[in-house]
Amino acid sequence: MAFLDNSGDIILDAVLTDEGRRRLARADGGFKIVKFALGDDEVDYANYDRNHSSGSAYYDLEILQTPVLEAFTNNDSLLKSKLLTYLDNTKFYLPVTAINDLVDATARMSSANNVNVFGVAVTKTSRDSFSTVVGVMDGFAPSAGSTHIHTSQGLNTTVITPDVVINPEDRETQYIVQMDNRLGTVVSNAGSAASVSFIDDDDIATYYVTLAANPAIVSVNINTELSSLTEIIKGPRGTDLKFKIKSSLHLRRSNYLFDQIGSTTTLNDSAGSSTAIRYIDSTIKVTGATTGYTLYIPVRYIKTSAE
Repeated sequence: MAFLDNSGDIILDAVLTDEGRRRLARADGGFKIVKFALGDDEVDYANYDRNHSSGSAYYDLEILQTPVLEAFTNNDSLLKSKLLTYLDNTKFYLPVTAINDLVDATARMSSANNVNVFGVAVTKTSRDSFSTVVGVMDGFAPSAGSTHIHTSQGLNTTVITPDVVINPEDRETQYIVQMDNRLGTVVSNAGSAASVSFIDDDDIATYYVTLAANPAIVSVNINTELSSLTEIIKGPRGTDLKFKIKSSLHLRRSNYLFDQIGSTTTLNDSAGSSTAIRYIDSTIKVTGATTGYTLYIPVRYIKTSAE
C-alpha cells in the first residue's frame, strides 16, 4: 500500500476487489460493473482556507494536492468514508450513529481495566469467572446476560428539538453489520441468531438487519424527551440497534486463534482481584444502508488462561 502524488496530473487508479476478481474469474460473460462508490478517506476538510492570500481559486488547493491512497483489493480497508448525494440543498445537519451506553453504563469495560471496549466472555468458565467484571457480555449463552451493544441514530444537534419528527431520508431503517466470522456471530438480546447474508474470502461475515425483518434488533426510537441520562442523540431520533455477540466454537474449544492473533493480560474485577486471561481485540463495523454513516465498535474476546 502506498500514497499517490496527485499534485499535478489527475490520477485514476482502479483495481477489482476480491469479490470482483472472483466474479470475473467465472468467465461466463456475465461480469459487468453496474454500481460504484466514491470516498474521501484521505481528505481533511480543515485544510480548506477561505483566507488564502491568492484568492478563492486557492481555497481548496491544499485539499486537491493531498496524496491519495493507492488502490488495493481488500474491500474492508477502503472507502471507510463513502460520499452520499442528498437532493435537499437546505439540509444543515446530517444523521449520525453513535454508541449509546447511557442506559447501561456498564456496557463497556471499565477504566479499571484500562480499556474502552465491549468484552465478550467466550466460554461458560470465563462467563462465570468474569460475572463481576464491568462491561463483559455473556458470549457463551447471550440470552442469559443483560449487557449488550446499543447504538442510536439521528440528528445529534440541540438546534432541532427531539420532539420533531425526523425526515424519512434521515431515518436509518436497515443496517449492515460486519464482523470476523471466526470469532463470533450476531444475535438479538433474546439470543436469536441473525441471518448471515454472506461471508467473504477474508472470513468477514455481513449481516443485513432491517426494521421490518429484525424488530428484535432494529427498533424505532420513540423517545422525544431531551434526556442526557438515556439518550446519546440530542435532536430528532431515528432508530436504535441492539445486539449481542455469541462466541464461536473456534474460541470455545481451542486456543489456536488466541495464540495466533491474540495476546495475554490480566483482568480486574470490582473486588480488586485479577485473573490471567487470553484475549483477541477486534472491531464490528456498523453501516447505515440508507444514510451511509459508518461506526466501528471495539470488541475484546476474553478467556481465562487456565482454560
